[in-house]
Amino acid sequence: MSEGKILDNGFEEGDKDISDHSMNKIDPGKPASLTWKRKLNGEGCIPSTFTLTFQEKLQMAPIGIRLWQHIREQSTKGRRVFINPFAKRYVTSCQGVPLGGIGAGSIGRSYKGEFQRWQLFPRICEDKPVLANQFSVFVSRSSGKQYSSVLCSASPELVKENAVSGIGSWDWNLKGNNSTYHALYPRAWTEYEGEPDPELKIVCRQISPVIPDNYEESSFPVSAFTFTLHNTGKSTADVTLLFTWANSVGGVSEFSGGHTNSRIMMKDGVHGVLLHHMTANGLSPVTFAIAAQETDDVRISECPCFLISGNSQGITAKKMWQQIKEHASFEYLESAEASLPSEPGSSIGAAIAASLTIPADAVRTVTFSLAWDCPEVNFLGGKTYHRRYTKFYGTFGNAAANIALDAIVEHSHWESLIEAWQRPVLEDKRLPEWYPVTLFNELYYLNSGGTIWTDGSSPVHSLASIGGRKFSLDRSQLGSKSIIDVTHQNDTAIDILGRMTSMLEQINTPIASNSAFGTNLLQEGEENIGQFLYLEGIEYHMWNTYDVHFYASFALIMLFPKLQLSIQRDFAAAVMMHDPSKMKLLHDGQWVPRKVLGAVPHDIGLDDPWFEVNAYCLYNTDRWKDLNPKFVLQVYRDVVATGDKKFAQAVWPSVYVAMAYMDQFDKDGDGMIENEGFPDQTYDTWSVSGVSAYSGGLWVAALQAASALAREVGDKGSEHYFWYKFLKAKVVYQKLWNGSYFNYDNSGSCTSSSIQADQLAGQWYARACGLMPIVDEDKARSTLEKVYNYNVLKVKDGKRGAVNGMLPDGRVDMSSLQSREIWSGVTYAVAATMIHEDLVDMAFHTASGIFEAGWSEEGLGYSFQTPEAWNTDDQYRSLVYMRPLAIWAMQWALSRPKVQTPESKPEVTADSLRIQHAGFSKVSRLLKMPDDEGSRSILQAIFEYTCKRMLP
Repeated sequence: MSEGKILDNGFEEGDKDISDHSMNKIDPGKPASLTWKRKLNGEGCIPSTFTLTFQEKLQMAPIGIRLWQHIREQSTKGRRVFINPFAKRYVTSCQGVPLGGIGAGSIGRSYKGEFQRWQLFPRICEDKPVLANQFSVFVSRSSGKQYSSVLCSASPELVKENAVSGIGSWDWNLKGNNSTYHALYPRAWTEYEGEPDPELKIVCRQISPVIPDNYEESSFPVSAFTFTLHNTGKSTADVTLLFTWANSVGGVSEFSGGHTNSRIMMKDGVHGVLLHHMTANGLSPVTFAIAAQETDDVRISECPCFLISGNSQGITAKKMWQQIKEHASFEYLESAEASLPSEPGSSIGAAIAASLTIPADAVRTVTFSLAWDCPEVNFLGGKTYHRRYTKFYGTFGNAAANIALDAIVEHSHWESLIEAWQRPVLEDKRLPEWYPVTLFNELYYLNSGGTIWTDGSSPVHSLASIGGRKFSLDRSQLGSKSIIDVTHQNDTAIDILGRMTSMLEQINTPIASNSAFGTNLLQEGEENIGQFLYLEGIEYHMWNTYDVHFYASFALIMLFPKLQLSIQRDFAAAVMMHDPSKMKLLHDGQWVPRKVLGAVPHDIGLDDPWFEVNAYCLYNTDRWKDLNPKFVLQVYRDVVATGDKKFAQAVWPSVYVAMAYMDQFDKDGDGMIENEGFPDQTYDTWSVSGVSAYSGGLWVAALQAASALAREVGDKGSEHYFWYKFLKAKVVYQKLWNGSYFNYDNSGSCTSSSIQADQLAGQWYARACGLMPIVDEDKARSTLEKVYNYNVLKVKDGKRGAVNGMLPDGRVDMSSLQSREIWSGVTYAVAATMIHEDLVDMAFHTASGIFEAGWSEEGLGYSFQTPEAWNTDDQYRSLVYMRPLAIWAMQWALSRPKVQTPESKPEVTADSLRIQHAGFSKVSRLLKMPDDEGSRSILQAIFEYTCKRMLP
């Protein structure tokens, strides 16, 4: 590791203010020193989805039947469910760096050049590429030679599918065998070596403004593309670069009709075309902007509208292409400034061309940008939010051109900041080469995980969301709450919208106070940087799934700590929230309260986030044993990372309540919580009973964290009480020790001695927080060596990561779907634990299995779509998943200074303990749920017993 201290987000000490590097000009035509690479003609392994064993099919049959019924019921209401394993996805192994900042929508891009995986609206992911979206090049030399090609090595089958449209007539001449794609998120470079012109080298650098600790540009929905063109020949080359874009958001909306395009001229010589998309199915409209800058060397011309397919008016895609081939620009094209609305069934696009002359052995650059403006986020629950970037560009949906302009002007500055952030890690020669590249590329999920970043304001409610409340829009009723902008006093629509917004806010204020809206916990002087949502996975639709965020959160606390604190405030508010409305469990068909007071919710919701939490309904997560400890541990870790005492004070009552709530799961009063014989933690198909290594360790660590947090907020009584409980629980936890590792649980079942890869999760977080270890160092090292030798090395020679469960005889634990899986994020977490225990070489070898399986050229095709899991048969489950962001837990472990926390021994008196225990017990009794015994039907109990008897 580097001798200088590496700070949390990867900067060398002294480089923390990355603005110091903003004047360093970075050559956009030169890829970073370390990147993920692919040839454009490369065909990776197509990912193979998981299958169930006969035993698993038997075990999960009741859940599957109820889930099928649930999907049908929700479908009739026009709603989707949180998970649909019956849906089929378009799967490819060619994903690359996606476009855009954080939380404003995402457009994916393949390393071959296709624009795909469209995520512009909540929960909607259109995987297939829109093939009209392309960069193309046309070259004419003074020697008479001419070349033209789309700069995409799309498969012939895909081009053939589009043959009926005009784009099938374009020149798809790129072979790709001499061209290389480089990725280092949030940048990518494509080097076209002698394609299509053997004497012209083209490099396209793609960049999006994802910049640590930057809460403005990082929210922008934009990417810039800088082309560096080097004429290596002896003759002058006239070159035209063409950027074409369909008026589409992916899927059927492209053909719904009513879309228009218009030409626009901006300052600084920037030309552009706006594509106004009237989205189908009631979704928000979107405006795209494609733009390029004219200079002394570069001439810009536009084709505001061409017909891709259908019967709308305008020049066809074929004729548009011919126009460039014949004239090298659109200067001779007669076209209106704005198009007529497209006809239903038709697809239209726009194009912008940059033409320039490059002398022999000369280099020229051209920059394009792509921006989109979709300011509103609408949820099925009837609430509308504005995205974070609207703080800087307004909420009226007319900002695409300005965003595109700013990208062209500022992209070099963005690159300097990104370079300053990434350079220290890339240049650290003591790190294996795969690690820095994978570290940065796993951050793609902050863009592609369905992320939404709001402006922090209260939602705008639709009339459908207010029920039978009586109200009036009379101006006199609005009083001081009126938000009508006097500058728009002559705009009737804005006047009415202002009245509606103000009145709806007044009506819904009491409702908002009973929600998980964490902005209410902001203290005086604290900035409201908005609220953040990301999906558990693009196949698992739940916002901010907390048991998984526990692993992924290291990326946010290191790079965007204010976003992490925002999420934590939301969950702190949710702890204090009680929602007695009933939901039906898929596990056993029982009806349970949606969320009870004191329980940390599994997720922040789906169709009405913050107001209707717990979209997950497989099991009753109010009885899960890991969520509350994970909340307490994350809160303390975040206080350690930020030093934010105001945050600590604001969330401390929620931490106390969360700890008191867990007291009901200590059935025998020994200080240790017990699991209840079902999958009551993040491994939600892997049952556990009694004291367990995973949940028990988290509980021990959380008790210590609660004591430390109490000290931070000045609550001496609670500090001493939780310390006493920590010491008591720690003794019980040691009973799981079997001489070489900690048993899975103490139930005495046939899998109790399973070697769980994640058994030291509590130890990991204690170390990460600078707390005392919860187990002795020799036991921790022995456990990790056991996991390494069994869970890692016994699976494909250590090239797949750590399998979750391994039996002592060296066989994979086949007792459940998840025990036999390798979880990418958990493997990263195990590696982080190894680093904390000074087993650095072992850590990197363990984590390298995830690189080998997910990111290497010989791997399983998971690049930029790392799944939650794969099994020993190389079958994946749940592509594009949150947990792999846990690789940043390794960086946290590598960059945090060793903190030798002395064993604090508060002077705990019997009187103090008695007083604290009396208060704590009263709170915990009030939080206790009704006894859950007997909630299962006799038939269900018999079925589960039979399944257990069938275990090998």
